[in-house]
Amino acid sequence: MTRPFIYVTRKCSKEQLQPLYEIANVEMWPEEEIPCPRELLLEKAKKADALLTMLSDAIDKQLLDEAKQLKVVANLAVGFDNIDVRYAKERGVVVCNTPDVLTDTTADLTFGLILATARRLMEASDFVKNNQWKSWGPLLLAGHDVHHKTIGIVGMGKIGQAVAKRATGFEMNILYHNRSRNEEAESRFGASYASLDELLAKADFVICLTPLTEETRELFNKEAFKKMKTSAIFINVSRGAVVNEDDLYEALTKNEIAGAGLDVFLNEPIEADHPLVGLNNVVALPHIGSASFDTRYTMMNLCAENIASVLKGEEPKTRVVVK
Repeated sequence: MTRPFIYVTRKCSKEQLQPLYEIANVEMWPEEEIPCPRELLLEKAKKADALLTMLSDAIDKQLLDEAKQLKVVANLAVGFDNIDVRYAKERGVVVCNTPDVLTDTTADLTFGLILATARRLMEASDFVKNNQWKSWGPLLLAGHDVHHKTIGIVGMGKIGQAVAKRATGFEMNILYHNRSRNEEAESRFGASYASLDELLAKADFVICLTPLTEETRELFNKEAFKKMKTSAIFINVSRGAVVNEDDLYEALTKNEIAGAGLDVFLNEPIEADHPLVGLNNVVALPHIGSASFDTRYTMMNLCAENIASVLKGEEPKTRVVVK
Protein backbone atom coordinates (compact mmCIF):
# COMPACT_ATOMS: atom_id res chain seq x y z
CA MET A 1 0.00 0.00 0.00
CA THR A 2 1.36 3.44 -0.96
CA ARG A 3 2.24 5.60 2.02
CA PRO A 4 0.68 9.09 2.15
CA PHE A 5 2.81 12.08 1.17
CA ILE A 6 3.11 15.02 3.55
CA TYR A 7 4.79 18.31 2.70
CA VAL A 8 6.02 20.68 5.42
CA THR A 9 6.52 24.24 4.18
CA ARG A 10 9.17 25.35 6.71
CA LYS A 11 11.97 23.63 8.59
CA CYS A 12 10.54 22.17 11.79
CA SER A 13 11.77 19.84 14.52
CA LYS A 14 11.78 16.29 13.17
CA GLU A 15 11.46 15.05 16.74
CA GLN A 16 8.11 16.80 17.13
CA LEU A 17 6.92 15.55 13.75
CA GLN A 18 8.07 11.97 14.37
CA PRO A 19 4.51 10.55 14.35
CA LEU A 20 4.24 11.62 10.70
CA TYR A 21 7.46 9.91 9.63
CA GLU A 22 6.06 6.66 11.03
CA ILE A 23 2.96 6.69 8.81
CA ALA A 24 3.93 8.68 5.72
CA ASN A 25 6.61 9.94 3.38
CA VAL A 26 7.47 13.38 4.70
CA GLU A 27 9.30 16.08 2.78
CA MET A 28 10.26 19.41 4.35
CA TRP A 29 11.36 22.75 2.91
CA PRO A 30 14.91 23.01 4.36
CA GLU A 31 14.89 26.70 5.32
CA GLU A 32 13.68 28.03 8.66
CA GLU A 33 13.46 31.73 7.84
CA ILE A 34 13.00 31.70 4.05
CA PRO A 35 9.44 30.84 2.92
CA CYS A 36 8.81 27.96 0.57
CA PRO A 37 8.49 29.44 -2.96
CA ARG A 38 4.93 29.55 -4.27
CA GLU A 39 5.81 27.53 -7.39
CA LEU A 40 7.34 24.74 -5.31
CA LEU A 41 4.39 24.71 -2.91
CA LEU A 42 1.98 24.31 -5.82
CA GLU A 43 4.10 21.48 -7.22
CA LYS A 44 4.23 19.61 -3.91
CA ALA A 45 0.53 20.23 -3.19
CA LYS A 46 -0.44 18.41 -6.39
CA LYS A 47 0.70 15.09 -4.89
CA ALA A 48 0.27 15.83 -1.18
CA ASP A 49 -2.20 14.09 1.10
CA ALA A 50 -1.40 16.62 3.82
CA LEU A 51 0.26 20.01 4.15
CA LEU A 52 1.81 21.50 7.28
CA THR A 53 1.76 25.22 6.57
CA MET A 54 2.73 28.62 7.95
CA LEU A 55 0.81 31.91 7.93
CA SER A 56 2.99 33.03 5.03
CA ASP A 57 1.65 30.23 2.79
CA ALA A 58 -1.42 31.10 0.72
CA ILE A 59 -3.71 28.06 0.66
CA ASP A 60 -6.14 29.55 -1.83
CA LYS A 61 -8.57 28.37 -4.49
CA GLN A 62 -5.80 27.89 -7.05
CA LEU A 63 -3.81 25.59 -4.79
CA LEU A 64 -6.85 23.68 -3.56
CA ASP A 65 -8.02 23.08 -7.13
CA GLU A 66 -4.64 21.61 -8.06
CA ALA A 67 -4.25 19.54 -4.88
CA LYS A 68 -6.54 16.72 -6.00
CA GLN A 69 -5.67 14.27 -3.22
CA LEU A 70 -5.23 16.73 -0.37
CA LYS A 71 -7.06 15.70 2.80
CA VAL A 72 -5.79 18.04 5.49
CA VAL A 73 -3.99 21.35 5.99
CA ALA A 74 -2.49 21.93 9.44
CA ASN A 75 -1.54 25.57 10.03
CA LEU A 76 1.24 26.24 12.53
CA ALA A 77 -0.67 29.18 14.03
CA VAL A 78 -3.88 30.15 15.75
CA GLY A 79 -4.84 32.33 12.81
CA PHE A 80 -5.87 30.89 9.48
CA ASP A 81 -6.59 33.94 7.30
CA ASN A 82 -3.99 32.56 4.85
CA ILE A 83 -6.35 29.65 4.08
CA ASP A 84 -9.60 29.73 2.10
CA VAL A 85 -11.34 27.64 4.74
CA ARG A 86 -14.77 27.71 3.11
CA TYR A 87 -13.46 26.51 -0.23
CA ALA A 88 -11.35 23.87 1.51
CA LYS A 89 -14.52 22.58 3.15
CA GLU A 90 -16.22 22.40 -0.24
CA ARG A 91 -13.28 20.37 -1.51
CA GLY A 92 -13.48 18.03 1.48
CA VAL A 93 -10.18 19.26 2.93
CA VAL A 94 -9.92 19.47 6.72
CA VAL A 95 -8.24 22.62 8.07
CA CYS A 96 -6.61 22.62 11.51
CA ASN A 97 -4.86 25.27 13.59
CA THR A 98 -3.07 25.44 16.95
CA PRO A 99 -5.27 27.33 19.41
CA ASP A 100 -4.84 27.48 23.18
CA VAL A 101 -1.27 26.13 23.34
CA LEU A 102 0.26 29.55 22.64
CA THR A 103 -2.09 31.66 24.77
CA ASP A 104 0.19 32.30 27.74
CA THR A 105 3.34 32.71 25.67
CA THR A 106 1.68 35.34 23.48
CA ALA A 107 0.26 37.10 26.53
CA ASP A 108 3.76 37.21 28.05
CA LEU A 109 5.10 38.80 24.86
CA THR A 110 2.22 41.29 24.82
CA PHE A 111 3.01 42.43 28.32
CA GLY A 112 6.68 42.54 27.45
CA LEU A 113 5.83 44.97 24.65
CA ILE A 114 3.76 47.08 27.03
CA LEU A 115 6.67 47.38 29.45
CA ALA A 116 9.34 47.85 26.79
CA THR A 117 7.40 50.62 25.08
CA ALA A 118 6.18 52.38 28.21
CA ARG A 119 9.52 52.33 30.00
CA ARG A 120 11.60 52.91 26.83
CA LEU A 121 13.68 49.80 27.47
CA MET A 122 15.01 49.45 23.93
CA GLU A 123 16.08 53.11 23.86
CA ALA A 124 17.71 52.74 27.26
CA SER A 125 19.61 49.63 26.23
CA ASP A 126 20.87 51.32 23.05
CA PHE A 127 21.79 54.38 25.14
CA VAL A 128 24.29 52.27 27.07
CA LYS A 129 25.49 50.22 24.07
CA ASN A 130 26.15 53.40 22.07
CA ASN A 131 28.22 54.89 24.91
CA GLN A 132 25.79 57.78 25.43
CA TRP A 133 25.45 57.36 29.20
CA LYS A 134 27.62 60.17 30.50
CA SER A 135 25.64 61.41 33.47
CA TRP A 136 22.38 61.17 35.35
CA GLY A 137 19.38 63.45 34.95
CA PRO A 138 16.01 63.57 36.73
CA LEU A 139 14.13 62.90 33.48
CA LEU A 140 16.77 60.88 31.64
CA LEU A 141 14.83 58.34 29.50
CA ALA A 142 11.74 58.89 31.63
CA GLY A 143 8.81 56.79 30.46
CA HIS A 144 5.27 55.97 31.50
CA ASP A 145 4.11 53.94 34.48
CA VAL A 146 2.15 50.78 33.80
CA HIS A 147 0.84 50.05 37.28
CA HIS A 148 -2.57 51.52 38.19
CA LYS A 149 -3.14 52.70 34.61
CA THR A 150 -6.06 51.77 32.34
CA ILE A 151 -5.56 49.01 29.82
CA GLY A 152 -8.01 48.66 26.95
CA ILE A 153 -8.08 45.22 25.33
CA VAL A 154 -9.67 45.01 21.89
CA GLY A 155 -10.48 41.33 21.38
CA MET A 156 -11.21 39.54 24.66
CA GLY A 157 -10.54 35.98 23.52
CA LYS A 158 -8.28 33.58 25.36
CA ILE A 159 -5.15 35.65 24.78
CA GLY A 160 -7.02 38.79 25.78
CA GLN A 161 -8.08 37.13 29.02
CA ALA A 162 -4.49 36.03 29.67
CA VAL A 163 -3.33 39.62 29.18
CA ALA A 164 -6.10 40.81 31.54
CA LYS A 165 -4.90 38.31 34.14
CA ARG A 166 -1.40 39.76 33.95
CA ALA A 167 -2.80 43.29 34.15
CA THR A 168 -4.37 42.49 37.53
CA GLY A 169 -0.85 41.99 38.90
CA PHE A 170 -0.12 45.59 37.97
CA GLU A 171 -3.40 46.69 39.57
CA MET A 172 -4.60 48.11 36.26
CA ASN A 173 -8.13 49.21 35.45
CA ILE A 174 -9.22 46.81 32.69
CA LEU A 175 -11.53 47.83 29.85
CA TYR A 176 -12.33 45.58 26.92
CA HIS A 177 -14.19 45.67 23.64
CA ASN A 178 -15.42 42.52 21.95
CA ARG A 179 -18.11 41.42 19.50
CA SER A 180 -20.01 40.16 22.55
CA ARG A 181 -19.77 40.51 26.32
CA ASN A 182 -17.29 38.20 28.02
CA GLU A 183 -18.80 37.55 31.42
CA GLU A 184 -15.93 35.29 32.44
CA ALA A 185 -13.42 38.10 31.97
CA GLU A 186 -15.67 40.46 33.89
CA SER A 187 -16.06 38.12 36.86
CA ARG A 188 -12.49 36.76 36.98
CA PHE A 189 -10.51 39.92 36.29
CA GLY A 190 -12.90 42.77 37.02
CA ALA A 191 -12.87 43.81 33.37
CA SER A 192 -15.47 46.32 32.20
CA TYR A 193 -17.09 46.18 28.77
CA ALA A 194 -16.81 49.40 26.74
CA SER A 195 -17.68 50.58 23.28
CA LEU A 196 -14.64 50.95 21.05
CA ASP A 197 -14.87 54.73 21.17
CA GLU A 198 -15.08 54.73 24.97
CA LEU A 199 -12.12 52.37 25.25
CA LEU A 200 -10.00 54.49 22.90
CA ALA A 201 -10.80 57.63 24.85
CA LYS A 202 -10.06 56.20 28.31
CA ALA A 203 -7.25 53.66 27.88
CA ASP A 204 -3.61 54.46 28.62
CA PHE A 205 -2.64 51.28 26.78
CA VAL A 206 -4.70 50.11 23.80
CA ILE A 207 -3.99 46.44 23.10
CA CYS A 208 -5.08 44.97 19.77
CA LEU A 209 -5.75 41.23 19.94
CA THR A 210 -8.62 40.98 17.50
CA PRO A 211 -8.59 38.44 14.64
CA LEU A 212 -8.29 39.74 11.10
CA THR A 213 -11.68 39.90 9.40
CA GLU A 214 -13.22 42.25 6.88
CA GLU A 215 -14.76 44.11 9.84
CA THR A 216 -11.42 44.53 11.64
CA ARG A 217 -9.25 45.35 8.62
CA GLU A 218 -7.72 48.82 9.27
CA LEU A 219 -9.83 49.10 12.43
CA PHE A 220 -7.02 51.25 13.81
CA ASN A 221 -6.86 54.19 11.46
CA LYS A 222 -6.56 57.97 11.58
CA GLU A 223 -9.96 58.38 13.25
CA ALA A 224 -9.16 55.77 15.90
CA PHE A 225 -5.79 57.26 16.80
CA LYS A 226 -7.31 60.75 17.10
CA LYS A 227 -9.71 59.39 19.73
CA MET A 228 -6.86 58.12 21.90
CA LYS A 229 -5.10 60.07 24.62
CA THR A 230 -1.93 61.87 23.55
CA SER A 231 -0.21 59.91 26.34
CA ALA A 232 -1.60 56.56 25.16
CA ILE A 233 0.48 53.66 23.87
CA PHE A 234 -0.76 51.33 21.14
CA ILE A 235 0.21 47.64 21.14
CA ASN A 236 -0.50 45.25 18.26
CA VAL A 237 0.06 41.50 18.59
CA SER A 238 -2.74 40.36 16.29
CA ARG A 239 -2.37 40.99 12.53
CA GLY A 240 -0.69 43.83 10.69
CA ALA A 241 -3.67 44.46 8.46
CA VAL A 242 -5.86 45.61 11.36
CA VAL A 243 -3.78 48.81 11.37
CA ASN A 244 -3.38 51.50 8.73
CA GLU A 245 0.38 51.90 9.10
CA ASP A 246 0.48 55.31 7.37
CA ASP A 247 -2.09 56.62 9.84
CA LEU A 248 -0.16 55.12 12.77
CA TYR A 249 3.06 56.76 11.56
CA GLU A 250 1.28 60.10 11.30
CA ALA A 251 -0.21 59.75 14.79
CA LEU A 252 3.21 58.97 16.26
CA THR A 253 5.11 61.71 14.47
CA LYS A 254 2.47 64.32 15.26
CA ASN A 255 2.44 63.28 18.94
CA GLU A 256 -1.21 62.31 18.76
CA ILE A 257 -0.24 59.18 20.71
CA ALA A 258 2.87 58.53 22.80
CA GLY A 259 4.20 55.28 21.38
CA ALA A 260 3.60 51.89 19.85
CA GLY A 261 4.76 48.32 20.40
CA LEU A 262 4.35 46.19 17.29
CA ASP A 263 4.92 42.47 16.78
CA VAL A 264 3.12 42.33 13.43
CA PHE A 265 3.13 44.35 10.23
CA LEU A 266 1.10 44.58 7.05
CA ASN A 267 3.81 43.10 4.81
CA GLU A 268 6.25 40.81 6.57
CA PRO A 269 9.15 40.66 6.91
CA ILE A 270 9.89 44.38 7.11
CA GLU A 271 13.31 45.94 6.67
CA ALA A 272 15.26 48.44 8.74
CA ASP A 273 14.14 51.31 6.50
CA HIS A 274 10.44 50.74 7.31
CA PRO A 275 9.11 54.17 8.42
CA LEU A 276 7.84 52.91 11.79
CA VAL A 277 11.15 51.26 12.69
CA GLY A 278 12.99 54.56 12.57
CA LEU A 279 10.86 56.13 15.31
CA ASN A 280 12.29 56.22 18.83
CA ASN A 281 8.83 55.74 20.33
CA VAL A 282 8.23 52.45 18.51
CA VAL A 283 9.33 48.99 19.63
CA ALA A 284 9.27 46.72 16.58
CA LEU A 285 9.55 42.94 16.84
CA PRO A 286 9.74 40.26 14.10
CA HIS A 287 6.41 38.48 14.78
CA ILE A 288 7.62 36.45 17.76
CA GLY A 289 4.39 36.35 19.79
CA SER A 290 4.49 32.59 20.40
CA ALA A 291 8.24 32.13 19.91
CA SER A 292 9.33 30.15 22.92
CA PHE A 293 10.90 26.71 22.49
CA ASP A 294 8.24 25.03 24.61
CA THR A 295 5.33 26.57 22.76
CA ARG A 296 6.66 26.21 19.21
CA TYR A 297 7.48 22.54 19.83
CA THR A 298 3.99 22.01 21.23
CA MET A 299 2.48 23.68 18.15
CA MET A 300 4.49 21.40 15.84
CA ASN A 301 3.42 18.35 17.79
CA LEU A 302 -0.24 19.39 17.62
CA CYS A 303 0.02 19.86 13.84
CA ALA A 304 1.50 16.37 13.55
CA GLU A 305 -1.26 14.88 15.71
CA ASN A 306 -3.96 16.59 13.64
CA ILE A 307 -2.52 15.39 10.34
CA ALA A 308 -2.05 11.83 11.61
CA SER A 309 -5.63 11.72 12.88
CA VAL A 310 -7.14 12.84 9.57
CA LEU A 311 -5.00 10.44 7.54
CA LYS A 312 -6.18 7.62 9.82
CA GLY A 313 -9.81 8.63 9.28
CA GLU A 314 -10.16 10.05 12.80
CA GLU A 315 -11.34 13.46 14.01
CA PRO A 316 -8.45 15.92 14.59
CA LYS A 317 -8.02 17.69 17.91
CA THR A 318 -8.33 21.25 16.61
CA ARG A 319 -10.34 21.41 13.39
CA VAL A 320 -11.21 24.89 12.14
CA VAL A 321 -15.00 25.03 11.94
CA VAL A 322 -16.75 27.43 9.57
CA LYS A 323 -20.47 28.10 9.56
